[in-house]
Amino acid sequence: MKDSRMPPTAAAHLAEQSPDALVESALREFEGPLTGYVAGLLNGDWERARDVVQDTFLKLHQQDPAAVEGRLKSWLYTVARNRSIDIIRKDKPMTLTSSEAFETLDDWRPDPAAVAERAERHEQVLRLVDKLPENQREVIRLKFQGDLSYKEIAEITDLSVSNVGFLLHTGIKRLRAMMGVGE
Repeated sequence: MKDSRMPPTAAAHLAEQSPDALVESALREFEGPLTGYVAGLLNGDWERARDVVQDTFLKLHQQDPAAVEGRLKSWLYTVARNRSIDIIRKDKPMTLTSSEAFETLDDWRPDPAAVAERAERHEQVLRLVDKLPENQREVIRLKFQGDLSYKEIAEITDLSVSNVGFLLHTGIKRLRAMMGVGE
């Protein structure tokens, strides 16, 4: 039975696709957001993030498309997250901060003043996110950088859906307090 929540994207009709077609459509849809998420986990190391994402898509190519049907997005994020954790454990000291990592996310650059203001706000939020406990940081990144649902985040992190909701709520509440918003 088809998941009615899924839009007609790369995740649709996976069982009917060849591994090459599956990887190609998944790359178009998820490569950018997945790379940004991984770069955040790896403290802005974009080169390693691209390597992790490449490894993730190689693993996807080896998968039977039916095995990831209905959960492609969470499967990709789980594999990328696990590979990132392996790298972090192997090589603790990182050079770039996450705020430096996200300075280059905007490719379209509308108005220089608006871009500068947005970059400043973005840096401020990222600095504050970095001050959150690790579990809150991770669920916030998965939710807002990865655009994942609570259920997908729960699958990736091995937390319950209600725990994910609690961590998001408390993390956002703490961010607002640190920013002096909504008091």
